Amino acid sequence: MGALFASRATPLAAALIPVALWLTNAHAEPPVAYCQRAGTDDTTRPIPKDLVPAVNAAFGTRMPARVAIDTTVYRCADHRVMVCTVGANLPCGKANTRRAPNPGVIQWCHDNPDAPFVPAAATGHDTIYAWRCHAGAPQIARQVLHTDPRGFVTEFWQPLP
Repeated sequence: MGALFASRATPLAAALIPVALWLTNAHAEPPVAYCQRAGTDDTTRPIPKDLVPAVNAAFGTRMPARVAIDTTVYRCADHRVMVCTVGANLPCGKANTRRAPNPGVIQWCHDNPDAPFVPAAATGHDTIYAWRCHAGAPQIARQVLHTDPRGFVTEFWQPLP
């Protein structure tokens, strides 16, 4: 039985090698070349090590390579590489622009009816609004972040030269 399986698996494995090589090369394409070719792609991807100096320059930081690679992603916007470094309150995904309160905000205002602010633990870290409570009702206090045409927070994303 084992020999039969091995003889059938060998052609399958041989057929998959070109696919695996193609996928490896596709992921090895440098972000600048990929973005020039792709134009706009909202998929966030980890940065390669060779982008670390450019990321540090874009954000005015001195992150060690391992930290930058582990926390920074890129996407393509209008044929340019955009980078974002994730932090506790710095989400790199698309922003929450909904003006309706989520269940966390509703609960917070129920428990804290006149709270001057609602913490991110209740609002979510991706909202562009600062929320407050008035007589138990959630209210948007003000817009604190802005979004680009693709829905990402402009304050968190930087273009690479």
